[in-house]
Formats: sequence, C-alpha cells, structure tokens
Amino acid sequence: MTIPPDKLYLGDLNRRALEPQLRGPVGLYDTTLRDGEQTVGVVLDPEQKLGIERIEAGFPRVSEEDARAISMIAGAGLSAEIWGFSRAVQADVEALVELGLRHSVIEAPVSDLKLKAYGVDRDEMLLRIRKAVAFAAENDITVAYFGVDGTRADLGFLESVFATAVEAGAREVVVVDTIGIATPEAAAYLVERVSGWVDVPVHWHGHNDFGLATAAAVAAVQAGASWIHGTINGMGERAGNANLGEVALALGALYGIRTNLRFERLRDLSARVRELAGYELEPWKPVVGETLFRRESGAVASQFHDPPSIEPYAADLVGADRSLVLGKKSGLDSIRIKCAQLGLDIPKERRAELLARVKQLGSEKRGLVTDEEFRQLATTL
Repeated sequence: MTIPPDKLYLGDLNRRALEPQLRGPVGLYDTTLRDGEQTVGVVLDPEQKLGIERIEAGFPRVSEEDARAISMIAGAGLSAEIWGFSRAVQADVEALVELGLRHSVIEAPVSDLKLKAYGVDRDEMLLRIRKAVAFAAENDITVAYFGVDGTRADLGFLESVFATAVEAGAREVVVVDTIGIATPEAAAYLVERVSGWVDVPVHWHGHNDFGLATAAAVAAVQAGASWIHGTINGMGERAGNANLGEVALALGALYGIRTNLRFERLRDLSARVRELAGYELEPWKPVVGETLFRRESGAVASQFHDPPSIEPYAADLVGADRSLVLGKKSGLDSIRIKCAQLGLDIPKERRAELLARVKQLGSEKRGLVTDEEFRQLATTL
C-alpha cells in the first residue's frame, strides 16, 4: 500500500539525502511457514498454516504434516501464490509435482564452506542444480533458484551457478545471506552483480545475526531486488530472518517504495503468529511492540496532545492505539491528562501531592500504576 503523507512525521532530511526512488513496487515473499518454523521449539500445525503476495508453505519432503499443510493452503482459495521448497534433489522435486505445486524455490549450497560440509565438489553441485531445475521446469513449475550461503561464495563460481540455473529453466534467482554476514553495502553490491549476470528477477533472502536484516533488505531493493524474503516478526533460525513488517514500513515510509502489505493488520497478525508459535517479543519491537505508542515520561506527556512531536508516524497506520500510563517517571502533565481521561476532578493545587503518591507507588511496585490504583490514590487525598 502507499502510505498517506499525513500519517508520516519525518521531516525532509531523508528526501534531501536520497536520490529519487523511482522503482517499485517490491514484492514480499513470506517464508514464515518454512524458514520461520525453524525457530527453535516452534511447530505450526497444518491447520494453523493459513498464512502476502507469495507464501512459502513448507518443505513437503520434511514430513507428511508439511505436505498436508501445503495441500490445505493451496486449496484455501488465497490470492497469494503458494510456493514450495525443495533441495536440488530429484525426490524433493517429485514431491512438488505430486502435490501439484506450480511454484517453488529450489536450493543448493554454493559456498566452498557449505560444499565441503556436504562433501560435494563444485562440478557435482552444478550438475545437481541443472538436473533438478530442468526437471521442475519440464513439469511446469516456476523455479526461483536459491543459492545457499551466496554471500560467502566465490563470485566466479556463484556466477556459474546462477547461469546454470537460468539455462536449466529457473525464471528467478535468490541471493541468499544464510549466515547473516552481509552489510547493507555488501547486499547491494551482490544484488547488483547478480542482476548483471542474469536477465531474470532477483530476490534477496537475509538473516539478522548482526541486526542488519532490515537495512540489508532495503539496500538490496535499492540495488534492484524485486522480491524480499522474510517472516512475520522476523522469526527464524538463530537470530531470525528479515522482518517483513519492518522492511515494508521502512521501504514505504522512508524510501517511498511501495509494497502491498496492509500495515493496519500487522499488529493483529503479529500477535496471532506469536500465539500459534508460543513466543513473546520485546515490548519496544519496531512496528508491533506493545509500548511503541504508550507514554509514561512526564516530559513526553506534556507533548502527548501533539503526536508528530513525539512519534515518527501515526499510530493508526499500524493499527495501534496511543495511551498514557503512570509510574515513577510521570509528571504533572501526566496527572492532568489521566484525570481528564478518567473523569476525576482533582484541583490543580493537589496534583503535585497526587503525583508524589503515584511516583512512590510506581517505585514500590517497580512497575506501572493502574487506572484503578490511581483512582484509589486520588480519592484518598
């Protein structure tokens, strides 16, 4: 979606610093149900796997449950394309054909580190890639070739790999930062190089081991990536994947590059995925954190009436509510606003005393003062 300008409170520094962002929109490839499920301890039942433009529904050869989940999703009448996942192995691709899938990622390792770990040399891997991609293409499967650990691969070999995959029938290719080691600059460099090697759409798939997944994804888009892989909440193996919500908001709000993500649904979707997967997020998490639009500081409360003065974008852009809470960091403006919200008529000269009580209770609790506790404090002045 295109973000309405009145929902953004950004100033003009970004506009001055950036060249015009003329390209877009960018597609979002949701791999929550496959790569996201690799989060330690997460198992999503097939009935829960009814997950944006492209949904990677799972890896059918992993288990019967994954195969059943893919069938359920494919039959759910979703508008998104349903993609499978396969290694460059004949039996994996046959499983895709049996399920009737029309789109799939086919992966194979490309770095010498990975090839050594698997005990496979470069020539053998090129042969496997050619055979698997060709077989899928012969069965009318749209293939995005996925070069595992591409950011640590020899660039000469990587060029050969992508050329081989495209010659065999791959219609798209994925630049993959499996271990999350690429800086944003490196992501842009590699996407630009790959785009010069092949004349097909280029994806970016990144991980967050150094906290750079969102920045790297944005850089990849600026360098020409058409699709960004990621997950809801950034869930995934180790430090997780690129967070689709964060990437989409950064692209749309800061760079003016549109995606089709419905921002107003993000928080509900984030909560649902957390519920199903059984984990929690930091309350200050970008986009979906519980405390993003909750204010306790008295200094900030004095500006609470003017959201652009204390927030970078409107709360309702991401389906959030603004609120003011009380605690040991509250100020007189906090008391005034809370009294008005709760319909309490406290004389101005008594508010300092009430504030002192709030601060004391907040310190004793090592937490926030609830509205009910505040009412009690106010009625016993």
